[in-house]
Amino acid sequence: MTPFFLARGSVLLAGALAASLLATQLPARADDAKRVDPGVITVSAEGVAAVAPDMAVISLTVLREAETARAALDANNAAMTQVLEAMKAEGIAERDLQTGTFSVQPRWVYPDNGEGRNDQPKIVGYTVNNTLTVRVRDLDRLGAILDISVSLGVNQGGDVVFTNDDQDSARDDARKDAIAKAKAKAIDMTEALGVGLGRITQITESSYSSPPMPMMRAEMAMAAKADSSVPVAAGENEYRVTVSVTWEIAQ
Repeated sequence: MTPFFLARGSVLLAGALAASLLATQLPARADDAKRVDPGVITVSAEGVAAVAPDMAVISLTVLREAETARAALDANNAAMTQVLEAMKAEGIAERDLQTGTFSVQPRWVYPDNGEGRNDQPKIVGYTVNNTLTVRVRDLDRLGAILDISVSLGVNQGGDVVFTNDDQDSARDDARKDAIAKAKAKAIDMTEALGVGLGRITQITESSYSSPPMPMMRAEMAMAAKADSSVPVAAGENEYRVTVSVTWEIAQ
């Protein structure tokens, strides 16, 4: 009899343990059913900030030619020295003057080798280019500076790019504009669907600036009269930021 009761008790104990385990597992499965990932909504928008430029960057090139490299270099050095002194006299700081490119190149003549001739090309002179990049922070002086540079022998370049010394503030304004537009668009969409916005899960950003096209070419500058400043128009710079924001949908 004793073995029978022991076996029967073991069966009852095993059954109780199984029921207990099942009872503890059922709530966990119910919780899992509630953890279904919500839907998401992703909205992109572009923000724009238009700012008047407060600085211009100009490129001034002195080109000189001569029969020898030494003579071409001496002539170029003399002209560029005058340009640099004139820029400093106009209030341009040392930090805003930078040599961009410098080159010494031979000028070749290629003969017309007709009727069996085999003449070799030969060097007939040298060309020296020296380019100075100038940041002009007083835009009221820009036209006069261009005129002075041409008068002193600048004969190439002359491109003018208008920009801003502090571009981060403009991009911050454009970013805020983009985020406000993205949120307004997302609210309109979710209200139309009868749902709400949950937490933000992702934000991405891209930015770029759209300054005015260069306003001045060397041909225009050289055509200006010596007694008049070159006319310039600064316009506005546009800074653009695009944001993409993803929200969970609250239902």
